[in-house]
Amino acid sequence: MPARAARALVLAAVFTCAACGLVYELALVALGSYLVGNSVTQASIVLSVMVFAMGVGSLLAKPLQTRPVAAFAIIEGALALVGGLSVLALYAAFAWLDLYVPALIVVAFAVGALIGAEIPLLMTLLQRIRRQDAGSAVADLFAADYVGALVGGLAFPFLLLPTFGHIKGALLVGVVNAVAGIAVVLWLFRAQLGRVARTALWGGMVAVLAALSGTYALADGFEVSARQALYSDPIALSERTPYQEIVITRKLTGPSDTRLFLNGDLQFSSVDEYRYHESLVHPLMSGPRGRVLILGGGDGLALREVLRYRDVQAATLVELDPEMIRLARTYGPISFLNRHSLDDPRARIVNADAFSWLRRLGERFDAVVVDMPDPDDVSTAKLYSVEFYGLVKRALAPGGRIVVQSGSPYFAPKSFWSIQKSVAAAGLATTPYHVDVPSFGDWGFVLASPTPLPPTLALPPDVPDLRFLDADVLRAAAVFPKDRRARDVDVNTLVHPRLVEYESQEWKNS
Repeated sequence: MPARAARALVLAAVFTCAACGLVYELALVALGSYLVGNSVTQASIVLSVMVFAMGVGSLLAKPLQTRPVAAFAIIEGALALVGGLSVLALYAAFAWLDLYVPALIVVAFAVGALIGAEIPLLMTLLQRIRRQDAGSAVADLFAADYVGALVGGLAFPFLLLPTFGHIKGALLVGVVNAVAGIAVVLWLFRAQLGRVARTALWGGMVAVLAALSGTYALADGFEVSARQALYSDPIALSERTPYQEIVITRKLTGPSDTRLFLNGDLQFSSVDEYRYHESLVHPLMSGPRGRVLILGGGDGLALREVLRYRDVQAATLVELDPEMIRLARTYGPISFLNRHSLDDPRARIVNADAFSWLRRLGERFDAVVVDMPDPDDVSTAKLYSVEFYGLVKRALAPGGRIVVQSGSPYFAPKSFWSIQKSVAAAGLATTPYHVDVPSFGDWGFVLASPTPLPPTLALPPDVPDLRFLDADVLRAAAVFPKDRRARDVDVNTLVHPRLVEYESQEWKNS
């Protein structure tokens, strides 16, 4: 083969291997964000460990340059196997062994070291085809490497993850990595290997491909088993959307219990969700309520409580994930619980990011319900920031009020009082309160209004018949025990997302 064509094939292998390497990296970051939350920490661990390991791998590859063809083929086979199986191994470590972070460090180091060993060996192979000055060779190699990284970085979120999912996507990339890294090089440099070496390396590649292909065939069953290990009740529905993982479990024995989980966090239990949603909505409704805005609450349960008041003229619900809205409308156990509230003629459903939607908002509301998932990640912590509450305040009509679900003042007191302090920092007077929700534990809320005095905690005179909340329970809800009263904490802002740190520490210790 002409030298120009041979170099082009090697550079194509560089391009492909770089794309595969970045996919492995992004897959580890994304998996940690889904399973553990706190994407900044997960990204920091993966990137720092992998970059360090790449340096180690480059040094360890120096003695291998005397036999670059065999060494590169072996390294690519190992990288395809380790990278392809990495997501599956980490999922197993999380589901059954409770060793996710140690396993993540080991896997990230192994993948990084193998990626780091590629460059010195590829440089040697390129020079064997045609001698070239060091600067030009490095430029060609890194150009192919960086463009491959770009393609891999874009392919992961837009193609691999939505089409194949985490586990199958990584396995598929492992197959591509093995073919590009082993077959191309072994074919180009086959004359530099003995017959035994060629046979052994081709046999190794076939074994790697067989292992990855066999695992791919079993991946669905594994994922179902691993996911089920995370939940105490049988999984009735599981969906991965572009925004989150939605899991619904249903108890088969004893009292019926349907539970919704988003990214592993419990959102409600049908056994006691009425306690949470009555406490969230009805104290707010003792004020003006003609036009109500609900931020979050895609399950339609808070909307159900709002629409129990006949004088509510319009209720707007802003939910990021269209799939959550679809399930709330069409999945029987949830639509039964929310009483088909999303199909009420007074309801308007908006699929949008609440933060961005509020920035463009040109209308005002009498009451705002902020019913967001817990702020255990930077992406959700922004929805508990001073800046976010400032936008909510701007959306209030004169005399309007807001209520914010604020987590557990018992299990996460720093988080709870940081939310209360952040609401107050946005120029709102606050009244915190808490109730007992058995599936959650002690759970808190913050009622707020842009008035000099804190809003009064009371039920409306025309409150509908409630199962849990009454005037006596609400009076008691305003009292916090001595060991859970307000404490010195920082506010949560976009620049300083303190809640992520508080949530991580407190729920881990609980």
